[in-house]
Amino acid sequence: MGDVAALLERERPDVLLMQEVTQHMDVLPATMPGHYHRLPWPGRIHGLAVWSRHNFAMPQILPLPASSLPGRLPRRRSQIVQIGDITFANVHLSHGQLLNRRQLLRIAAALQGRPSAIIGDYNAVGPSLIPGFADVGPREVTHFGGDVVPFRLDRCLAHGLACTFTGTLDFGPSDHKPIVLDLQVAEARTKRHPLQIARRRLVKIRAAFR
Repeated sequence: MGDVAALLERERPDVLLMQEVTQHMDVLPATMPGHYHRLPWPGRIHGLAVWSRHNFAMPQILPLPASSLPGRLPRRRSQIVQIGDITFANVHLSHGQLLNRRQLLRIAAALQGRPSAIIGDYNAVGPSLIPGFADVGPREVTHFGGDVVPFRLDRCLAHGLACTFTGTLDFGPSDHKPIVLDLQVAEARTKRHPLQIARRRLVKIRAAFR
């Protein structure tokens, strides 16, 4: 938890999305004042969590398509949270390449055309093509399988948003690099004065405490 608090202090994001989070992270708001919600997965000690310096309503829990094969657990869920003008879908998708694309389609349908971003660990190899969404995340490697094989597993698909900055941070205690994005509602770029543009600086991390 100390590494996450230090990251918040250093990067000062508006929104922090986390995967593989355990109950140990629940003390984060006492260390870094803000609003926090953790979504554990059924039968597991870990799950998803969101922290923001801005207030937000209770996130929606979105069940995702699952494999029918025995032992393919846990059942994946997405954490849907509205912060300001942007809806975020926090995800840790399945390893099956057809299944994680089905999960993305389910999330995109639930977002219903709102200015939104699907962010997290996609576990995807190759492009993730979702109609109406653009891959705005960093193109850098974020994970090494077996500490050798490079993968870009941590991604962001966005709808109705402009991304003005994207990058990765150094590895921390997790085996995934955090990704950082500056997002704003695309329509605001032409309809509002620059100082009135709704911006959300976002950090996505995989918080692994094993």
